[in-house]
Amino acid sequence: MLAVRNFSRRGLTTHTANAGSLQEALKIITPLEQQKFKDLKAKYGNKSLGEVTVEQALGGARDVHCLVWEPSLLDAQEGIRFRGMTIPEVQQALPSASGKPGMEPGPESLIWLLLTGEVPTAAQTESVRKELHKRSALPAHVEPLLKSLPKDMHPMTQFSMGVLAMQTSSKFAQAYASGVPKTQYADYVLEDCLDLIARLPRVAAAIYRNTYFDGSIADYDSSVDYSKNFNQMLGYANNDDFDELMRLYLVIHSDHEGGNASAHASHLVGSTLSDPYYAFSGCLNALAGPLHGLANQEVLRWILDLDAKFKAEGKEVNQETIKAFAWETLKGGKVIPGYGHAVLRKTDPRYTAQREFALKYLPDDPLFKIVGTVYEVVPGVLTEHGKTKNPWPNVDSHSGALLHHYGFTQESYYTVLFGVSRAIGVLSQLYWSRALGFPIERPKSMTSEWIVNHFEGK
Repeated sequence: MLAVRNFSRRGLTTHTANAGSLQEALKIITPLEQQKFKDLKAKYGNKSLGEVTVEQALGGARDVHCLVWEPSLLDAQEGIRFRGMTIPEVQQALPSASGKPGMEPGPESLIWLLLTGEVPTAAQTESVRKELHKRSALPAHVEPLLKSLPKDMHPMTQFSMGVLAMQTSSKFAQAYASGVPKTQYADYVLEDCLDLIARLPRVAAAIYRNTYFDGSIADYDSSVDYSKNFNQMLGYANNDDFDELMRLYLVIHSDHEGGNASAHASHLVGSTLSDPYYAFSGCLNALAGPLHGLANQEVLRWILDLDAKFKAEGKEVNQETIKAFAWETLKGGKVIPGYGHAVLRKTDPRYTAQREFALKYLPDDPLFKIVGTVYEVVPGVLTEHGKTKNPWPNVDSHSGALLHHYGFTQESYYTVLFGVSRAIGVLSQLYWSRALGFPIERPKSMTSEWIVNHFEGK
């Protein structure tokens, strides 16, 4: 019989209920998962996951089932599930970061969930918080390097460089060079993954303060949670509502299964046994693309351009004026940023989570009202336009407006926040890729001539 752990739709299991640390929990879970995958391969190894068409080969490998990614699964109709749990279920089941009932969970509890597949207790969440604080110090050369970079260098370029600069402390690279056996690879990869997640807020905050301010940065505060400390280092202290937004942001942007460009880049690079610093830098370089993570800043710019144009022309923001602006954008050969998704065919639940936050904390914000009116109009415009399979908003269509409300107006930096969050998902999978012994990724490529000859019988 195939040995599969019994996950419910809410992701609740009890294997690690008594584990006092993440490492202890993974020592319990990892052998179970290794056996599960051994049985999976034995039972289903020669089964087909479906054919691949020429159109898919030419079209970005859309819907080609060829990756295994454990932390999350994306459904076209209902959106992302983290270890089987929807975003509302995650918000309800995970311990809140502030300790107050009904408030947002934070990265600490999500890390436990994505790595172990189980919902942590409040004590286990606190153990992750302490673990990250303990690992947060940067190598001595990193902050001076970041200070030396030009202020006009894009923040994502700086972020990738900062991550690579920390590679000198890779425990996996050192262990591999010393000849550790393959059975221990995952242990050292986990060390690097936790170090990276712990250090990223300081690196990201240094980039923000150097690029937009005088370079001064608040001291690291280990008395508060991951998100609140990040905000304080960014320069946004004493704002409980913004702390809640950062917790929500870091949780919902953390993972979106393994086929998206940034996740796949980390998986591909990691499969070569490059250490987590190299793998995550690859993730960030993909995330920086306009068709991927950079889209969130493009959305805000589109909304701000709309707002400025309407004010200059004395127009009201309503459905008719936004509809006209949307058509003007499309007829100009441009896309409406924040709408459409390669997989989703309904409104992104990450958009919905942000909208619910806005309704609770900033219902009268002018930009939020524009975002809401755009939501009422644009799907119909895109449907009439006829060139978009999914006319519904994705996660990028809302996040910028929320950040802007709290005075976080440097939209060129927004993708760095995305990157801090995305580390949680991709590095969780990187641990499992090594623990399960996944091989180097090597799909077969073809030439156009080969395709023609194959079907013409030549």
